[in-house]
This record gives sequence, C-alpha cells and structure tokens, in this order.
Amino acid sequence: MTKVKAKSNKSLKKRFKITGSGKILRTQQGRRHIMTKMSSKRKRKLEGPVLVAKSFVKKFKRMMNGL
Repeated sequence: MTKVKAKSNKSLKKRFKITGSGKILRTQQGRRHIMTKMSSKRKRKLEGPVLVAKSFVKKFKRMMNGL
C-alpha cells in the first residue's frame, strides 16, 4: 500500500508568512475598503504585518506541514 503525501493548506500559505526563526506573520484586518472615514492615524496603525497569536501557531504550522 502506498503512502499518501500530506498536502499543505494552500489558503494558509497565501495568507501567512513564516519567518526565519519560525514565527508566523499575518496582515492586519480592516485595510481592504471603506478607509475614507478612517483617520490617517488609524490607517498607519494598521500597516505592516503582525505576529499570529501563540494559541494558533501550532495549529497553523501543522496545517502548513511545518514549512
């Protein structure tokens, strides 16, 4: 019987990035549309990636097959 290769979750690979040290980065929510009513300060605060919460790291790495 042949072994089935584990497939990584492609949607997670597109949404998250793993750093060299193994941390997972994600983009912040709230920067897609309806930004005209937001203050410039609020939009600046939402720039750049942030780390994923510790409670999700193990689950996401397992879904991405430890990439």
